[in-house]
Amino acid sequence: MKRFLLFIVALFFSALALAAVNINTATKEELDALPGIGPVKAQAILDYRKTNGNFKSVEDVMKVSGIKEGEFAKLKGLISVSGATTAVPAAPATPAKAAAPAAAAPAPATMAAPAKVEAAKAPAAAPAATAAPMKAEAPKAPAAAAAAPAMTAKEKAAMDAKAAKEEKAAKAKAAKEEKAAKEKAAADAKTAKDKAAKDKAAADAKAAADAKAATDKAAADAKAAKDKSTKDAATAKK
Repeated sequence: MKRFLLFIVALFFSALALAAVNINTATKEELDALPGIGPVKAQAILDYRKTNGNFKSVEDVMKVSGIKEGEFAKLKGLISVSGATTAVPAAPATPAKAAAPAAAAPAPATMAAPAKVEAAKAPAAAPAATAAPMKAEAPKAPAAAAAAPAMTAKEKAAMDAKAAKEEKAAKAKAAKEEKAAKEKAAADAKTAKDKAAKDKAAADAKAAADAKAATDKAAADAKAAKDKSTKDAATAKK
């Protein structure tokens, strides 16, 4: 019975350790406290949330500039997309030590302890087990707040510098692609203009040739008609 109660207490402490930061409602300071997230990435998360709306899943945080699979692996168990934002507490050490003697206590009772005595002990143990978490719960908030930053200042600075470098590279790539697109558009426009001029010149030349051919034909027809008229008049005189 005591082992069962200790198991219940362990589950209770495990539930307390499941606190997380809701990335859909967290402030910049709460995001900055997460491992691997500095002020630059915290602001990037806020900007993404403002532009695209709430995150649908914790994996969506990798869509934010500067957050890749390596950073996500550190954040996966510390963030959520629902619920209230709470600090991520460290696992309590003192209750675990106190549980060891309690688990060893039932050993001598197996010699000749009657079932009635054991039954009487169980109710007494229940309040003691439930009271322990209540007493230990008060100092947890400050301890959790101190344990949240798991990175040193040097590691955090290196992570921020890497994020700034990636952001600069992304901007340079975008500028290069934009310049290439403008150059291609200008080249296409020049090609189209040259083709239009060439087509117009060919059309004008053809129109001139057709007009000359029509003029020559009309002159030939007029001459043939005149010659025929003269010949017919000469024949009529005879």
